[in-house]
Amino acid sequence: QVQLVESGGGLVQAGGSLRLSCVASGRTFSSYAMAWFRQAPGKEREFVAAITWSGGATYYADSMKGRFTISKDNAENTVYLQMNSLKPEDTAEYYCAADPRGFSYGSTWYNYWGQGTLVTVSS
Repeated sequence: QVQLVESGGGLVQAGGSLRLSCVASGRTFSSYAMAWFRQAPGKEREFVAAITWSGGATYYADSMKGRFTISKDNAENTVYLQMNSLKPEDTAEYYCAADPRGFSYGSTWYNYWGQGTLVTVSS
């Protein structure tokens, strides 16, 4: 059973930074793609960034390029999302997702999800 546990959310002022973590367990993740999505109140869940576990290829939503960086630590089975220059519109619940079939931009593709971590950016 795949388990994904996010952490690192919190309250930060606009312009600040946060680093989210997603610890994965329960499988060998070499074929997996790991992704971050976010969902703000009243809005649909949207793609943020993704990384393939084996090759380390990375993918970003256009609005996050240059501000957010996704990375992984194979030894710790952990995926990170470094978020810089945060804006109030980045306020959302952030979710880690995983799937053994590889990468997709669509949230419905991913079979495994964490419980989410809340990021609040104050102006």
